Amino acid sequence: MTQTLPQPADQVPSAPARRSRKKLIIPGLIAIAGIGFATWRFLPRPEAMTLPLSGRIEANETDIGAKTAGRISAINFREGDEVQKDQVVAQLTDEEVNEQLQAAEAQVASARQEEQQARLDIAVAESRIQEAQLNLQQSQGDARGRIDQASSTVSAGRAQLAQADANVKEAQAQIKEARSRANLAIKDRDRFAQLINQGAINKQQFDQAQTNVETAQAAVDTANATLQARREAVNAASEQLSAAQGGLTQTRTTGLNPDIRGAQLSGLEQQLEQARSRLLAAQAKVKNAIANQQQIQRRLDSFVVKSPIHGVVTARPVEPGAVVASGRTLLTVIDLNMVYLRGFIPQGDIGKIRVGQRAQVFLDSDPKKPLSAKVAAIDPKASFTPENIYFREDRVKQVFGVKITINDPGGFAKPGMPADGEIVLKQEQ
Repeated sequence: MTQTLPQPADQVPSAPARRSRKKLIIPGLIAIAGIGFATWRFLPRPEAMTLPLSGRIEANETDIGAKTAGRISAINFREGDEVQKDQVVAQLTDEEVNEQLQAAEAQVASARQEEQQARLDIAVAESRIQEAQLNLQQSQGDARGRIDQASSTVSAGRAQLAQADANVKEAQAQIKEARSRANLAIKDRDRFAQLINQGAINKQQFDQAQTNVETAQAAVDTANATLQARREAVNAASEQLSAAQGGLTQTRTTGLNPDIRGAQLSGLEQQLEQARSRLLAAQAKVKNAIANQQQIQRRLDSFVVKSPIHGVVTARPVEPGAVVASGRTLLTVIDLNMVYLRGFIPQGDIGKIRVGQRAQVFLDSDPKKPLSAKVAAIDPKASFTPENIYFREDRVKQVFGVKITINDPGGFAKPGMPADGEIVLKQEQ
């Protein structure tokens, strides 16, 4: 303890002097105070470096819903469980959809069978067309050959008939000649008969004349037989010519066979076009059946519900066995790495901040370690102070809501926690 030393008697002020000094000190202090107040009041004060605000930690909730109606067969997570992105969180069932899928698969198989049958019909029609084309070419060649051969036979028949007619005429000439000789022989014999009676010739000469008559008559008989034979040859040649002409007519008639085969070919070509049309129809049917199957399969796939984000389950409003409609929420998940501080700024300070401005967030659990953040959004219009403010003078103040996202919450900042923040207004020099 410091002790006060006694002063010398000549240095101790008198009582009137002390009173006079006090009177001088008090006005001086008042003057100094006045100067200080005036300095604080009228001189420019240093600009604040940060803008404080308070609020609580919030996060965007993701409701995982059913894409289609059905009965819940399983939910794999509860509140507080962590889920990974694309992880199966729930499973729904619908027996009617399974039956529809089986029916659609059967329709696809049936349509494919029709398509295969149409392809086989096309192959058969093409094979028959090729065969008909070959037969048509062959029949055209055969018909021409037979017609030429029949025409040649007719020509030969006509030549034979003409030759037979010539032979008949020749035989007729020979008969005339034989008859002339016979008549001459008879006249000679009759003259020799008179001469022998007169004794002008001998018996031998008469006998020779008689022999000449008989020889001439035999030549006539032979000429008649030859004429008869040649006439029969003419008849035979005529019949042969008629037969050849009939054969030619028949051959020419059968020459229409290529036309018949051509008509058959046209029919086969029509069958081919019909088969191709059936193929196109079957292919369209297959396409429609596959599309229907895929649509039902997508609906069936939608029964498997996956999480779109990595996060933590905060709500599970339904349980297995429940029948839910399309869009019904099955789980609510939040991403703890995407949390933010929701706070309010007085209306008079809103002009000091902008989106993207650097900020810091202080958690009550560790206020000495601020988390890096930035201003993500500012409400477009002012509102009154939230209802949880109970003082009248504060409730009537207008404020702007501000969203400050935390860059790396590290799992420390959780929704619902109170927190403070500072928005950096001016960079330190």
